[in-house]
Amino acid sequence: MRINSPKLNIMYKACMKASKSLIRDFGEIENLQVSSKGPGDFVSSADKRTEKIIIEEILKAYPDHGILSEEVGKINQKNKTNRWIIDPIDGTSNFLNAIPQFAISIGYEEDSQIKNGLIFDPIKNELFFAETGNGAFLNNSRIRVSKKKYLRHSLLGTGGPRSSSKIKNAIFHEFVKISKEVETPIRKYGSASLDMASVACGRFDGFWQRELSYWDVAAGIVIIKEAGGFVDFLDGEVDESKKRNLVATNSLIHKELLDLIKKKNIEKD
Repeated sequence: MRINSPKLNIMYKACMKASKSLIRDFGEIENLQVSSKGPGDFVSSADKRTEKIIIEEILKAYPDHGILSEEVGKINQKNKTNRWIIDPIDGTSNFLNAIPQFAISIGYEEDSQIKNGLIFDPIKNELFFAETGNGAFLNNSRIRVSKKKYLRHSLLGTGGPRSSSKIKNAIFHEFVKISKEVETPIRKYGSASLDMASVACGRFDGFWQRELSYWDVAAGIVIIKEAGGFVDFLDGEVDESKKRNLVATNSLIHKELLDLIKKKNIEKD
């Protein structure tokens, strides 16, 4: 894989190194499924091990850069200009159940703007990446969003809600409402970063999900935008410690999907 950007090179190097142990761990998870041991602690250690490798590679190249990562939280908080956003395993529940739909997701942010993003699916060996102004790619090929013009004919993805969500029933109602407006059943694959990558390369025409974490979506934002798509946060830009409600599309169905979602504001049960 040839990547010229210094930031993307670091992401790529970190992902390749971390994915070796992650693929090995995934094989062990498959074995644990049929044992009485249970995979919970194993997955936690796999998350942390993957994260540790990625963070070490980044700090080796940029020791003073800030980091926001799912497991360790914040590193070098004083650096507000340069920051890396990491999700070591996006799709942990899939990983836990030996479902091969999960990814490593890394975004690089400068002055609060995502400049570089990389999403790596180690099982399918699919590497999605983008840099502001230089387009989006899947492995060695340039990618673009789909050309579907109407929501009814579109294939959409979504996810959630978690059992602990305080707006769980409202999210279900929203899912039903949107399902009635499309001809093809909505997909729920369990990895937001891969769902966003699917929008970027035209597999999905749109994706929306409530209560996402920043590390779930950071890399996908620049990848979708560089592929010609639109990304919106329903509640505007919020602090990264809060959950985000995101809509991402091929741009052509964006207004139609956004208007449908906003028809009735979601409320707590």
